[in-house]
Amino acid sequence: MKFATQIALSLILASGSAFAGASHNHAIHQPKAVTSPADTAKPAAFDILAAHVHRKGNTVTFHMTTNGVAGSEVLKPVGALAGAPAHTYVWPTSLDPSTVGFDKKAGILAMVAAIHPDFDDTPLYDENADGDLDNDGSHWHSHWVVLAPTEACGPGALAVKDIPNGTTPNLPITWPGLPILLDSPGFTPIFDGPEVIINAAIARGASGASYDGVTAVLRVNKNVHAPLFCVTNVFDVASGDLSLPGKVE
Repeated sequence: MKFATQIALSLILASGSAFAGASHNHAIHQPKAVTSPADTAKPAAFDILAAHVHRKGNTVTFHMTTNGVAGSEVLKPVGALAGAPAHTYVWPTSLDPSTVGFDKKAGILAMVAAIHPDFDDTPLYDENADGDLDNDGSHWHSHWVVLAPTEACGPGALAVKDIPNGTTPNLPITWPGLPILLDSPGFTPIFDGPEVIINAAIARGASGASYDGVTAVLRVNKNVHAPLFCVTNVFDVASGDLSLPGKVE
């Protein structure tokens, strides 16, 4: 309960606030950012120029500079959960998943800014402020996800790790109830022209962690079954090879 209380308090403090001036402190301006050359063959909003992660106390700022207006690409709904796509800005890290409440060594822990108009997986939050907690998937929101290689999604593909039937893994207190290792912590993504920023509360362990930056499409499996949520199209990887060369300071 001590861990859960710490996280809950951190959520309250971090989800509704951002560092003063954070929008002027773009990833591309950071000397130790993971940088990537511009590529006009990629959608500009997902063409990564730089990814950076830094810590101040228990708040870790994930930010990414793109070659266009971050978050501007319109995602068309398919009208059902099966086959539903999600646009994402992703920061894979070397942080152990237990840092945020999952099992130790469960997979690759990543922070994600996501949008998916066909479903809502943030049942604790009302992002569009209309009084309905279940219709906010078309608003950008944040997730912690645990990724794992999943050949059923395609050769060399990753997926958000499934929770097998009958198992009871450790889960964060803001887990949204889906049978995958996904958390909905309520950190609001901030968009500022080419920049996307998430200020996340992490109680411990962030300093010295490695990170990278990725832009990608995830898609719900058409049979809505294991694997549930696959990475189906990678727009860009900041390092070029997902080697997680950045270091959190």
